[in-house]
Amino acid sequence: MGTVKFSEKILINKEPLFVFDYTQNYSNRLSWDTFLKKAELIGDAEKPDIGVKAWCVARNGLGMETKYVTFNRPKNTAIKMTRGPFMFKSFSGSWLFRELGHEQTEVAFIYSFGLRFPFDIFKRLIKNSLQRNVRKRLIDLKTCVERT
Repeated sequence: MGTVKFSEKILINKEPLFVFDYTQNYSNRLSWDTFLKKAELIGDAEKPDIGVKAWCVARNGLGMETKYVTFNRPKNTAIKMTRGPFMFKSFSGSWLFRELGHEQTEVAFIYSFGLRFPFDIFKRLIKNSLQRNVRKRLIDLKTCVERT
């Protein structure tokens, strides 16, 4: 079975640098990212950058280790799974921050994943669930950032 890809985006009334920095500060992460119950950088890393690994655990208990493969402040960041739930053969994500006007940023989350057998027969259900969660995360991010 092939790779599944989806994206969601939202307009946030703050400048891109602020939004980017807010999302990449792991001490802020659980205040807006309602999908997670744990988010931390691994090793001696104090901030994200290319090659830095993070460990995140979803509210459903599934954990994933990721590695930053892109870190282009304040425009985009991307990760790929290095260790995760058995159901995922692969998992990657990109977050894009595009200035639309004064104090306006379009934030897009783009994810792709591949599933192992027999989980691949549930790919539509898994995609829809993940996409709903991403949509909610973006709404929560907008709420938190615009209040800050």
